[in-house]
Amino acid sequence: MLIDKSSLLLDNPTQLNYGIAVTDVDGDGAFELFVAGFGKRNLVLKWQGTGFIDIADEGLADPGRQAIGVAAGDLDGDGREEIYVLNTDTFMGRKKFGDRLFDWQNGAWTDLFALPQNQDSLNLRAGRSVAWIDRDGDGRYGCLIANYGGPIRLYELNTDGMLADVAPEAGLAMTTGGRGIVALPLVSERMDIFMANENGANFLFRNQGDGTFVNIAAIAGISDPYEHGRGVAALDANGDGRFDLVYGNWQGSHRLYIQQEPGKFRDIASTALSLPSRIRTVIAADFDNDGYEEIFFNNIGQPNRLFGWREGKWTTLDIGNALEPTGLGTGAAIGDFDGDGRLELIIAHGESGEQPLSLYHSSANSNAWLRVLPLTAQGAPARGAIVKLIANGRIQSRAIDAGSGYLCQMEPVAHFGLGTNLAIDAVEVHWLDGKTAKIPSPEPNQLLQIPYQYGNDESPNKSKSPWVRP
Repeated sequence: MLIDKSSLLLDNPTQLNYGIAVTDVDGDGAFELFVAGFGKRNLVLKWQGTGFIDIADEGLADPGRQAIGVAAGDLDGDGREEIYVLNTDTFMGRKKFGDRLFDWQNGAWTDLFALPQNQDSLNLRAGRSVAWIDRDGDGRYGCLIANYGGPIRLYELNTDGMLADVAPEAGLAMTTGGRGIVALPLVSERMDIFMANENGANFLFRNQGDGTFVNIAAIAGISDPYEHGRGVAALDANGDGRFDLVYGNWQGSHRLYIQQEPGKFRDIASTALSLPSRIRTVIAADFDNDGYEEIFFNNIGQPNRLFGWREGKWTTLDIGNALEPTGLGTGAAIGDFDGDGRLELIIAHGESGEQPLSLYHSSANSNAWLRVLPLTAQGAPARGAIVKLIANGRIQSRAIDAGSGYLCQMEPVAHFGLGTNLAIDAVEVHWLDGKTAKIPSPEPNQLLQIPYQYGNDESPNKSKSPWVRP
């Protein structure tokens, strides 16, 4: 299903790479790939028509740091995403090198942690993943850090414009072997948080609607206390309208937890899907545009895996060139960078050996598609929002990725395959504050940008990529 296009990575050094995030780094409206380089430079890979080139300045490249995780979100409400980079020089506990939180100010990227007023807030614990959390749905996000052997942190800007760790007041200041994070309205109407942990039970933090969270993992049947969690993704695996969770356990049984009723989960992973592996990133996405998401498992030092919903069950698929039996996978992300309506998959490698990045594209077919980019009131990607597509008697559901399945963050776009169906009944957007919008009968094969004000004084912006694969 996936074809090797790594030759399109024109700047692709052989080095240790880890996390990947998809965000608009240069502010031109197109998304780039931010790749965390461990001990070497971070990369910002931009599609420029014939391939990807590195456009990172020396500040973002930050050579010599040990970056492993990265995610983006709008911290200050200016409509442009900030970029949080986790630097980790130890397995657990305290570390020497602090994280970076890059904010675009006065025409340059500024590390907010380097400002005098924020240095006392610096995270000096061994972080593993970062996600962006909008507790109350106002379009201003905080950065949630899953530390390993240290307390969870949630950084927000206070009224004085200083970074403050509000995890204690939010009910999130717990210590564990934090690994993967997914954040979306999973069991409430607001943004909930699931954390896959190592050497301890998982967390499922339900948003109580007042800016605080309560851990309901045990009650929900998803604590899985004897496994070692890694990558996690949210999807509607059985088409019932509720979001489910698929995640990997390091050399343990992988899980596909179906939400049977609100807040109650049951593992239905098949023997093939649950088979233990050295798993890292987990991605749910419709690579072939047939209208059903596939599940991708990225492993380190073992073949990758791909599963698809076929004839009423999850079945192993031929992954094609992306098998990578000797690949030292550390992270992966998806996006449609060339604007052809088919997803690209980029895989990072490292940890136990230096390898270049690899890039894959799904095989060409005639299936139709629709892509939806919802925006916050401030104009930034509405990470955590829910998008539903109604067509052909089915409802497809997507959550805009807030990070960080494991070290990585996907594009902030809801990608829908339509198969051979060209008639779409409607698209619905559900923002984190409860606001909804319904777009009747959009045309297929386009990117729809949905402003927060849609339904009041604005219409969907029909966006088309300025680039087409040659």
